Amino acid sequence: MDDPTYPNISHLKITIFQAYLFWENIEKNLKNLTLRLSMGIKEKTDLIILPEMFNTGFSMNAKALAEETNGVTMQWMTQTAIKYDCIVAGSLIIKEENFYYNRLIWMHPNGEFSFYNKRHLFGLGEEDKNYKAGTENVIVQLKGWKISLAICYDLRFPVWLRNKNEEYDILLLIASWPDKRSAHWNALIPARAIENQSYVIGVNRVGHDGNEVYHSGHSQCIDPMGKTIYYKPEDEDLYTFSIGYEELMKTRRSFPFLKDADNFEII
Repeated sequence: MDDPTYPNISHLKITIFQAYLFWENIEKNLKNLTLRLSMGIKEKTDLIILPEMFNTGFSMNAKALAEETNGVTMQWMTQTAIKYDCIVAGSLIIKEENFYYNRLIWMHPNGEFSFYNKRHLFGLGEEDKNYKAGTENVIVQLKGWKISLAICYDLRFPVWLRNKNEEYDILLLIASWPDKRSAHWNALIPARAIENQSYVIGVNRVGHDGNEVYHSGHSQCIDPMGKTIYYKPEDEDLYTFSIGYEELMKTRRSFPFLKDADNFEII
């Protein structure tokens, strides 16, 4: 039901897919995702969120795995958005003008899309040697909600994610975050929610990758007060839940901290 105080902004229904990914196997991943979605989605949703590099796993083999924007994975995203009549979001390796990007796609059912190129490349894993960094913050809209897009390692850089002038209502972060640093993930996501007075949704993968790095999920949604709306460790999970706009506005009215924040520009 729409909130009468904010007649143009309703509750948002979100589906998180904490998926197991097959290493560098686009065909197998897309088939598995298709099957799991068809079995698991039982109600209308506004948004399906997939992990970072959902069609390959977090691979540095960019040259062999990259697609262009008319490639098979983009076509799959369009078809999936049409089938479920919702936005589909997730990242893949995109080649553009001889550069490779870890690119988060925000796909509409009509085939139109927005995208965010990962800003902070994971030097410890040599991502910076294989991909080109993005330069722009990207905020998209869905049913009146303003949603800031981010990928994995971005979580460690609060200046980049700072919610200046209430620019966004949700910080959406997709990831391939390893289990051995899950304590950092579980600490930083609530911190980003509280300091930015926004919902934060973090969607991670599960299972071992081709480098024998284990991922234990811990996908979650945290509200602006730091309360857990959804949390799932270890297992593959497909889960749909709703968040409300009035709860967000109530927090900002009761605790108007954002107006006291520092003003700055990122160069």
